[in-house]
Amino acid sequence: MDLHKHAPAAPRTSELRASDADRDRVADMLREALAEGRLTADEHAERVEGVLAAKTVGELDVFVRDLPAAHRGRDDAAPAPHRPTAGAIPAEPDENVVAVFSSAVRKGRWRANRRIHAYAVFGSVEIDLSEAVFEYQQVVVKAFSVFGSVEVRVPENVSVRGAGGGVLGSFEVHTHDSAEADAPVVYVDGWAVLGSVEARPKRGKVVADILDRVHRRVEKGVRKHL
Repeated sequence: MDLHKHAPAAPRTSELRASDADRDRVADMLREALAEGRLTADEHAERVEGVLAAKTVGELDVFVRDLPAAHRGRDDAAPAPHRPTAGAIPAEPDENVVAVFSSAVRKGRWRANRRIHAYAVFGSVEIDLSEAVFEYQQVVVKAFSVFGSVEVRVPENVSVRGAGGGVLGSFEVHTHDSAEADAPVVYVDGWAVLGSVEARPKRGKVVADILDRVHRRVEKGVRKHL
């Protein structure tokens, strides 16, 4: 008896149940289209309502099928792993960003360390990676907010993953997959206690030659000393 003849066929991608991350991805595309003037406010509101009610990936795709953001080669890149590779991230932080009854900002041209700890206690922390230099494939931001807020922003060609929670607070990570196969991944973990932690891609901000930039700089320095 050939069991393969009776085995149910694997569902197509369009038939898979949609996750919250899938809905967030499509909502981001719609938000971008509204900002660019591709959708009117009424069209945007109507589509967002449909996204919230969609049950499968195929139903979600209908709402962005006519938008450029849905055709940027995302299907060619494998999704980022949900957790960092074992041994890739040190146990202790490379850098601490602390705000106690104050504010702390990390932005502009700076080196993104492998492990960054952010503490907001009755204060606010902003970590903007949109112009940072990525020397590592994986970066962890450990965020702790107590009666405060931690905001993490990454360029849109960097993947984002998150795992955390809130205690009478809000912990929200907008999962995002870069269309570039070798793009770094930023993992945002931690807790929000009567506070908030939010991480999302920063639309319109792209880090070019993310991993090659530092290598070229090192090679140039080596040639100079030869």
